[in-house]
Amino acid sequence: MTSADPGHSIGSTGSTDSTESTESDAGLLAPGWAHSPAASTTSDGAYLQALLDTEAALTRVQARLGLAPDGAADAVTEAARADRFDVRSLAERARGGGNPVIPLVADLTEAVGAEYGPYVHRGATSQDILDTATMLVATRTLGLVLADLHHVQLALARLAGEHRDTVMPGRTLTQHAVPTTFGLKAAGWRSLVLDARDRIVEVRDGLPAQLGGAAGTLAAFTAYGARNTVALTAAFARELGLDAPLLPWHTLRTPIADLAGCLAFTAGALGKIATDVLTLARTEIAELAEGSGGGSSAMPHKANPVRSTLIVAAARRAPQLAATLYGSMAAEDERPAGAWHAEWEPLRDLLRLVGGAAHDAVELVDGLRVNAETMREHLDLTHGLVVSERLSVELAPVLGRARAKALLTELARRTYSEGRSLAELLAEVPEVKDVAVDELTDPARYTGSAGTLTDRALERR
Repeated sequence: MTSADPGHSIGSTGSTDSTESTESDAGLLAPGWAHSPAASTTSDGAYLQALLDTEAALTRVQARLGLAPDGAADAVTEAARADRFDVRSLAERARGGGNPVIPLVADLTEAVGAEYGPYVHRGATSQDILDTATMLVATRTLGLVLADLHHVQLALARLAGEHRDTVMPGRTLTQHAVPTTFGLKAAGWRSLVLDARDRIVEVRDGLPAQLGGAAGTLAAFTAYGARNTVALTAAFARELGLDAPLLPWHTLRTPIADLAGCLAFTAGALGKIATDVLTLARTEIAELAEGSGGGSSAMPHKANPVRSTLIVAAARRAPQLAATLYGSMAAEDERPAGAWHAEWEPLRDLLRLVGGAAHDAVELVDGLRVNAETMREHLDLTHGLVVSERLSVELAPVLGRARAKALLTELARRTYSEGRSLAELLAEVPEVKDVAVDELTDPARYTGSAGTLTDRALERR
């Protein structure tokens, strides 16, 4: 059965209409990925097209190797257009066999016609098609993620360079510790983004096609006349732009685990940036602000850091989704019951979450407002105690280690009880009258190697 579905307009390249919307794909409760580029490449329609692309490629390769007539390749390729199939009907009928490939093969065979229909899906098993289609969906989506990550790292490089020497409080265990620079913080964010990029590139470039037949022996292809199944698999992978696997991986789920790892890492890397922004954009801190905050349904004055919020939401969900995929590696026999099926939704969710987070990160870093004056003002909140570490080191040779510690402890107490700065109190201590107190208590002069570390980080490409 085939029918036109007005909700899907998908070409043979796997691209989708940006207005595409179905009940399962609209993303009503998923503002993090709804309407992002990844929403299109992971939609039901995009998955359907990837399944059809896989079936068509298999027939074309068999025709090229003399295992099917040329007419079959043309007929299957022509029929393999997602807009000719009813995705809702396929989903409903998938319940019968436990996966959507079974009803799709029936519909595609009917669409191809009696003459060439027997060459549809010839020698393959459902998992060959769905696994390969999943690799196509992942490759297409990861390309979009990489483009967004590239944009993010460029923006962060600019921020790090511009704010190389912008001094701010360094915070440890939520409290002011010692001075740092916003340039170093931004350089650190960029380093995480580049780490994510490198992991994604490595995984994407090694994603393999799947071809094994019923139990991973390729026996059916041999029965249909294939003399060299290794060459067949390699040609199939090449036709789809995927890697050629050493073995069928029906229960050897390295590609899925690799995807789980790089996607969860990327979500966490972007989540670190967003978490820092959320903290520093608090009303009482206000060292950072999103370029255009989101509104509140009840409080007109609010400009909520929505981009950061959605990124953090993705980062919190990603590890559990990845855990499901890792758990599915314990797959029994040559084809598993349940372990394979458990992968489909978590993997698509991960692709969507990371795709949406990367796209949100572009908007976040492009519009990020850095309040350098506020950062500098906050260094004085502890009345100069933010440089106590430095004073401990500098005063020990003058006073002795024990006396220096006792003096600073006492002065720290007095800064709060008397509301006076550490520099002012130190100036009244006769033992340190020859010490350059103003210089030693200037937070801007105690950023260590922050500038050098920032420069070093920005050398990475």
